[in-house]
Amino acid sequence: MEKRNKIIYWVATDLLAIGMLQSGIFAVLRTKQWVDLIVALGYPIYFLTILGVWKILGVIAILVPRFKLLKEWAYAGFFFAMTGALASHLAAGDHDIKGIMGPLFQTVFVLLSWYFRPADRKIILANFSK
Repeated sequence: MEKRNKIIYWVATDLLAIGMLQSGIFAVLRTKQWVDLIVALGYPIYFLTILGVWKILGVIAILVPRFKLLKEWAYAGFFFAMTGALASHLAAGDHDIKGIMGPLFQTVFVLLSWYFRPADRKIILANFSK
């Protein structure tokens, strides 16, 4: 069971990291595809820089050892960004399968990576109810 969990964790984390790093770099570089996408969704172009930088930093946070609280924030940020992207596509009337599947799969990768992360990457809460 432990080996299966590690495999699920690393596959999901690698796919998450690759997707976020790629989209983060393209956002920071303001490629035509990303500018067209962000404008079609009704967001200002400068939003690409903000989102891109945070995605790149989030990838670093989930991949490097230690910094458990920072990892939690990165996972939360990825979850909010991807569910927000999915909601934005749907609200803007973009029901194209390509526009929906990217954020949907990334959301699944976020959840799988977070859930199956090893114990040394989790925050252990103390029981203060005694």
